[in-house]
Amino acid sequence: MQQLQDLRVSNIITLSAPRELKEKLPVTEHIADTVFQARREVEDILTGKDSRMLVIVGPCSIHDIDAAKEYATRLLSLREELKEQFCIVMRVYFEKPRTTVGWKGFINDPHLNDTYDIEHGLYHARKLLLELNKLGLPAATEFLDPITPQYVADLISWAAIGARTIESQTHRQMASGLSMPVGFKNSTDGRLQVAIDAIHSAMHQHSFLGIDQNGRSSVITTKGNPFGHLVLRGGSKGPNYDAENVTRAEKQLQKAKLSPYLLVDCSHANSGKKFGNQVKVWEDILAQKENGNKSIAGVMIESNICSGNQPIPDNREELQYGVSITDECVSWEETAKMLRDGADFMKRISATV
Repeated sequence: MQQLQDLRVSNIITLSAPRELKEKLPVTEHIADTVFQARREVEDILTGKDSRMLVIVGPCSIHDIDAAKEYATRLLSLREELKEQFCIVMRVYFEKPRTTVGWKGFINDPHLNDTYDIEHGLYHARKLLLELNKLGLPAATEFLDPITPQYVADLISWAAIGARTIESQTHRQMASGLSMPVGFKNSTDGRLQVAIDAIHSAMHQHSFLGIDQNGRSSVITTKGNPFGHLVLRGGSKGPNYDAENVTRAEKQLQKAKLSPYLLVDCSHANSGKKFGNQVKVWEDILAQKENGNKSIAGVMIESNICSGNQPIPDNREELQYGVSITDECVSWEETAKMLRDGADFMKRISATV
């Protein structure tokens, strides 16, 4: 007989089942408390019960575990310092969507050398998340591959569905079953309706193919996620963080009978992918808050130990420590200044109300 399947597949490697990885790297009661409490805080901010702002801040992507840990210790201190004004959650992105090709993130290629050691990537991604939550620092991530959440979702306090995947039925179904609030970014061309449709879809029950904790093919039936929300990230036609665009987004959400609370991404198309412009976006958001805006519940900031970004060199030893290998990031010093200045600004606003 003629071979009819796997004609273009060169290799299949069996991975550990989610349950096996979780048995190796279990959640403690303290870690569970960190995740649970952070999720409740995020939910309260997104429903207006908590007047603080949610701040999702951290590297565009994780590629160096040691640098991520150093960044986390710095952010933990800032989280405690500014807890009256902000709920700070570290951006811990292990998966990167590509427009064409390129590095797909730590889980897919942790060694940065096209060896695709996904077993290693999953293990060390979960290990890092455990360590961060043990410190008391909650984590946020984007879920790209629908299998990944079975391995790490129990350690995530806020999740995103990216601009390239919000039209995907697979990702809307996945979001409907996630246990944490999920932000849906507007599409890369700037349209909001696609994200609004995704929020509606994820609110409902779905049944779809997936895997269980033992790695077996299963029918997954979800209850629907009531904490989906819009994230404004700009688009090909320009940024959408200004007051006019935010007001337009509020009206679209209200027309769709959705909560008007949303997040603004200070990076991506809102910054023109230039790290220095994130400060301008942040300052504009603060000005909107001073003028009485209630709908901006939080922001996303791409930040690292050092500013800018770098290509992946042929010699991995030439990688600059603490510098992004994907999108440009603001430095730690600039991040701390942004948030401290923002906290002082929020205090002044509160004092005049």
